[in-house]
Amino acid sequence: MARRAKGGVAGRIALAGLALLVAALVVSWAYAAFWPKTGPASRMTMVGTPARRVIRVQVLNGSGEGGIGSRVASFLRQGGFQVVEVRNADRDDYFATMVVARRGDPVSARAVAHYLGGPPVIRQAWNSDVADVTVVLGSDRSRLHLDD
Repeated sequence: MARRAKGGVAGRIALAGLALLVAALVVSWAYAAFWPKTGPASRMTMVGTPARRVIRVQVLNGSGEGGIGSRVASFLRQGGFQVVEVRNADRDDYFATMVVARRGDPVSARAVAHYLGGPPVIRQAWNSDVADVTVVLGSDRSRLHLDD
């Protein structure tokens, strides 16, 4: 009689499971590596915001450095955001850059923060006809990913 190897059926099932796991990891990597990543539309889709929604952004320079507000606004426009206002903040000594959600749902603010490299999102919702999101630039602005 032919002798069966130890773990015959169980071993094959384990091997098949391992092969499926490796295949799933390869597909996941390929999806992440080759899926289009330009503009906020693809990024918003990843976090659940409809890809066609325009996010209106107000940029306030509170860093004390001239021109950084315009630079950030230009970067946001390149990403597909609609910059509706660029001006100085109420003061020029903000330490930390922050993204302020002006609507009840912070998804748009999270998309802007993600695009900028991850500054904190603060919820301060009110009915604003100007913008959905406000970016307040602080003296830590060098942490923003403006050249990605």
